[in-house]
Amino acid sequence: MRKALFFLGILSDTDIDWIVRNGSKVRLTAGSTLIHQGQPTDSLYFLLDGDFSVSTTKARNIATLKAGEIVGEISFVDARPPTASVTALSDAQVGVVSRSLLTARLKEDVGFASRFYRAVAMFLADRLRTTLGTFGTGALELDEEIEDADEVAPHLLDNISLAGTRFSEMQRRNWGGR
Repeated sequence: MRKALFFLGILSDTDIDWIVRNGSKVRLTAGSTLIHQGQPTDSLYFLLDGDFSVSTTKARNIATLKAGEIVGEISFVDARPPTASVTALSDAQVGVVSRSLLTARLKEDVGFASRFYRAVAMFLADRLRTTLGTFGTGALELDEEIEDADEVAPHLLDNISLAGTRFSEMQRRNWGGR
């Protein structure tokens, strides 16, 4: 749920409300593919319930994702097809926000855009640090004494409780005004 903590801790309550009102909640059955590697995606996804596998044509189950993760953010940012597939391992629920609605909101609300892109940058930076810490770079190894891979940066601690509450609210609410 680390990604959700970054994302939901930075956005405002009004931002979260807009996402829920303008998104939709989709149920998936086990085995359903949410994102297909190499096929453009037109949405950003909030994993509300269930377990998901991330895989590529070359590697099965690179990662297992759980409720609280956000997927599709890289393709949203760079508009390129996904480099991996995301498949439901169990029955699941996903919050879906379309690229077109989100892009329009980012253009019309500078404050939302600032918070949104800061949140995306924070969890992409976290992912890179985690990846480097796990696999190394061959030239530079992270100092394990500096920060544990699962440790949250001190400046984000105040937002953890708020982010958790916001995520619980996203799970509970009807999406799309339904």
